Amino acid sequence: MADERPDMPTPPGRKPRKPRKAAPARQPLTQDVIVDTAIRVLDAEGLEAATMRRVAQELGTGAASLYAHVSGKEELRELMLDRVAGEVRLPVPDPARWQEQLKDLAVEIRRVFTSHRDVAQVSMGLIPTGPNLLAIAEAQLALMRAGGVPPRIAALAVDTLGMFVDADAIEGTLYAAKLSGGAEAMEKFHGYLGEIRDFFKALPADRYPNVAAMADALTSESGEARFEFGLDILVRGIASYVDAPEPS
Repeated sequence: MADERPDMPTPPGRKPRKPRKAAPARQPLTQDVIVDTAIRVLDAEGLEAATMRRVAQELGTGAASLYAHVSGKEELRELMLDRVAGEVRLPVPDPARWQEQLKDLAVEIRRVFTSHRDVAQVSMGLIPTGPNLLAIAEAQLALMRAGGVPPRIAALAVDTLGMFVDADAIEGTLYAAKLSGGAEAMEKFHGYLGEIRDFFKALPADRYPNVAAMADALTSESGEARFEFGLDILVRGIASYVDAPEPS
């Protein structure tokens, strides 16, 4: 057998051996690495693409090796959501501004969630147990309690606020997907809204008097304006329980 030692000279009449390239060192597989990779897939292609198999492919390993760090798809998705939630900037409670802060925090959660495509879908039906999701809940509760919201109302409200933000974020990603074609897609969408407006106006006034009469108002506001309106209604409702007896 020929000597393969790199310090040996090339024998006469033979071509010099090319030095063998060392294989790149593989990144140690950890839960953090798996979650980071899954979020990259999410941001590029959406939640459904971020499977255990796909993440393993991105890491150059088999799916079975991931199960030593993550129990399965459901846990992976929860870890992804909690990692994303860590990007939310949390306020320091100011009792004089608690309503404004509560609304600002909801806007911030929506901004972060929608920046990661359809990750908000994971939050629906999920009781938060991750440290970052719990930190958001703690911040919301702290704001309401600083404003004098009774404990029972604050506990119910934190769930209601979460459902509202999640639902709006999910709808926002659906619209974003429709408008992903740039100016042409935007023009087509506005044309569709115009057709819907004309359809409402053409409805039989004896059967749908308000829809027909309010066609312009029903189709004029932006998604942001609708979100802020709904948020204002929720926070005003929460505030109405301050210094008021709790419902039995």
